[in-house]
Amino acid sequence: MAKKGASANEPEPQEGLTREETKSVKERRRLRAAVVYEIIRLEGEKELARKFSALWWSALAAGISIGFSVLSQAMLEATLEGVPGAGMIADFGYCVGFLIVILAHQQLFTENTLTAVLPVMVKKDWNASLDVLRLWAIVLAGNLVGCFLFAAFLAYSGAITPEVAASVGDISRHMMANSPLEMFVKGIAAGWLIAALVWMLPSSEGTEIFVITLITYIIALGDFTHIVAGSVEAIYIWLIGEESFWRVAGGFFIPTLLGNVAGGTVLFDVVSYAQVRDELEG
Repeated sequence: MAKKGASANEPEPQEGLTREETKSVKERRRLRAAVVYEIIRLEGEKELARKFSALWWSALAAGISIGFSVLSQAMLEATLEGVPGAGMIADFGYCVGFLIVILAHQQLFTENTLTAVLPVMVKKDWNASLDVLRLWAIVLAGNLVGCFLFAAFLAYSGAITPEVAASVGDISRHMMANSPLEMFVKGIAAGWLIAALVWMLPSSEGTEIFVITLITYIIALGDFTHIVAGSVEAIYIWLIGEESFWRVAGGFFIPTLLGNVAGGTVLFDVVSYAQVRDELEG
């Protein structure tokens, strides 16, 4: 029986600890994998049920926001030119767009390679795969339109200095120097890391900024290819006439998209489900 005046849900104090200390321990205990899985699955069901307009505008906003990853990185590179280790420092700029997108709860395609797929895997209702494809199509299209708008701003607005514009071009050329196979393989790594980021966020209350920065900095440092952030670079280099549309589509877009899906859905989702399957089905 609970003591008089104590809440029925309040934990009994453990030996050597006060009631408040015991409560703090329970609140800070790491979430089980099955709990994290369920949190993300419920979020996925919510996203799958959203209407076209809500998904579209959120995805468009994310495409524009992610452009600040490219711009921030270019600004740092231009500012730090000639400084030892400038490239490693400038890579922190890549984190900016992801921080905006994730903390503002905007729709990013690569997050949904995990979130939208988990409800289908749990229910084993493969007809629901059409709902996943619908969400993917809307979000990816919205992201790309936002990327196009931001790339056009960089290319034509005159709002950035020639030094920053040169850095944007250098970043874009560096990415487009990858072969299609390299785009695909590096895309797998980026897809896995973004899915891992989504998996980590439910357990990261109060440290979200650090976790997002860490994971996206690794993507930048490893030159891993991300279908949305990379689209700003690819579209920019196409708009200024240095790459053809077909080179951008076939050399970057298709292999990177397939790589991100392979890393986020085929690999991370399957492994994540395997580790919690017995608990979910038990």
